[in-house]
Amino acid sequence: MSSIKKLLSDQDQQIIVAAIREAEKNTSGEIRVHIETSFKGDILDQASHIFKKLKMHKTQLRNGVLFYLAVKNRKFAILGDVGINQKVPENFWDQIKETMIPYFRDSHFAEGLSRGIKMAGEKLKAHFPYQQDDVNELSDEISFGK
Repeated sequence: MSSIKKLLSDQDQQIIVAAIREAEKNTSGEIRVHIETSFKGDILDQASHIFKKLKMHKTQLRNGVLFYLAVKNRKFAILGDVGINQKVPENFWDQIKETMIPYFRDSHFAEGLSRGIKMAGEKLKAHFPYQQDDVNELSDEISFGK
């Protein structure tokens, strides 16, 4: 957990949570950020495992998006559920990753995540606009692993 804390200050965490709330304000989609120290195996397999662990596949419209970071591995993945994946171009998540990488290289993790979250939120808004009876189905808080 200590390397995670070095990565994101309390203020950084507040910036990320604010970005999630802002992005979700205009959509029924759900965005989560999960950060852990390290993992073994394939990054997409691990992100998929966390996606299920956070119950992101249980949203009504299957429109959750996970930003997964593994600090020591220096890897991250963006995973969308089936509902949003059917709507976005095939390389959409890679485009977001490419936008985020320069921020991460300069250790501006909160800014990079915020930018990626905003981009995901725009697509979610286009395909899953906010509804009058929309309920925030998942926590906006960052989740942390080992």
